[in-house]
Amino acid sequence: AMITSVHGRQPVHGSRKKFHALGDKALAVCEAVREQLITALGVAPELISIGRNGINTEQYQPCPAPINDKPVISIIGRLTGPKGELCYRLLDECLDLTAYRVQIATGSAVPERFLRFTEQVQFLGYVEDVPQLIAESDLVIGAGRVAMEAILMQRPIFAIGEALAPGLITLDNLNKAMASNFGDIGPKDLDIDFATLPQRIADALQANSPDLKLIEQVKAQYDLRAVTDQLEQDYQSVYVYKQRREMPIIMYHRFIKDDSEKGVHGTYMHVDMLEKHFKLLKRLGYQTLTFANLAEQGFAERLNPNKKYIMLTVDDGYKDNYELLFPLLKKYNFKAVIYAVTGEEFNRWDVEQADNPEKRVPLMSPAQIKEMADSGLVEFGGHTLTHPHLDTLDKDSQRFEIAENKTQLEQLIGKSLYSFAYPFGSHNHDSKDLAQELGYPFAVATNSGPLAMHEDKYQIRRIAIFPRTDVFGLWRKVRGNYTFRKREK
Repeated sequence: AMITSVHGRQPVHGSRKKFHALGDKALAVCEAVREQLITALGVAPELISIGRNGINTEQYQPCPAPINDKPVISIIGRLTGPKGELCYRLLDECLDLTAYRVQIATGSAVPERFLRFTEQVQFLGYVEDVPQLIAESDLVIGAGRVAMEAILMQRPIFAIGEALAPGLITLDNLNKAMASNFGDIGPKDLDIDFATLPQRIADALQANSPDLKLIEQVKAQYDLRAVTDQLEQDYQSVYVYKQRREMPIIMYHRFIKDDSEKGVHGTYMHVDMLEKHFKLLKRLGYQTLTFANLAEQGFAERLNPNKKYIMLTVDDGYKDNYELLFPLLKKYNFKAVIYAVTGEEFNRWDVEQADNPEKRVPLMSPAQIKEMADSGLVEFGGHTLTHPHLDTLDKDSQRFEIAENKTQLEQLIGKSLYSFAYPFGSHNHDSKDLAQELGYPFAVATNSGPLAMHEDKYQIRRIAIFPRTDVFGLWRKVRGNYTFRKREK
């Protein structure tokens, strides 16, 4: 799998159109680059994501407006290429060099044609402490990273780059400015109306400091953590869909040791077959993960090519989980996630089905839940108080079912819960919103959700295990591509 990052406009010729050489996914630094890849090179839109240039936003803090005898304008950027032409024209046509104190920070040597400005403009050369320069400026002129840094320091930024002049950045034009990387990228170089710039710059000098909401939006888009999280998401998607493999999350319910305990709903597994399942998983080299593991190690750990991971989940919290499953977890040193109902003593939701009633099966006691949780082999997750179809309830009723169950379990086991399972797999937007709002990092469904689980952490797909799932059936389901093959049928 290969992902490329694209930071500027690409050359357009026949070979690039035929072989765009971008790999499995391209990360365009801004929307203007994405548009050029699609329209000029014919790259399929679904192969391109926005991958912004991240910066350490904590390095830049809001600062008070400086007190200068006359307005200080700092231009930050190269003096070569289109940026050099832009800077020259700003000095020559747009800035009143007597009314403003203009200073230029650049890593470039000062070209000969700029020498005529040296008596009125301060050429600073390379500046080590750019934040200090920004803090001392009444207005900063620049594009790309310069614009982000100025906004984070709450200093007015007049964005202008190699292609466009978005101007003074405000909440109203931020999205449009980001689309061109604050003026640096567009269909052609210097597509700028220079005649309007003197007045626009003068108006910008009169503007208030950037709104704090503007700072928060820039952080959300460019903070290193946000950018790396998005990059990790993209890598996971490419890996999962290219390999057509995902970590299997298998779903059991209850376990029996005698045929007389069979139910009518097909949610049981004979303990002898369960042990055969565990023997197969151990022989194939699988290691079990829980959602706590994923939260601590990172969601991408499940795709570690040097490991074979599987997640064992068990719904409802039946007493047989303690009596039959727990000893096998100890024997094979496997971990499992059990989703426990806390407002019932037995499976009332199945027993009271008028058209197809199930036999009564007891749930675990609080003491059994606590013992399993303390073992380190069982992670408990929420599963509501009474196991309703959540999508039939109003939001307040859903909130009570989910929140009260979570509170009871956390108080019982003395640990935070990491995941929630929708009873019957039934849910709606309210259910997903509430799971997140109430503090669950993850929520699992049944046979719904994206094939790549990281794409919706509140609708994670699972693979159901039925009474007829023998050893060969389990092998087919845990190979990693089962959900892909199933989707194609």
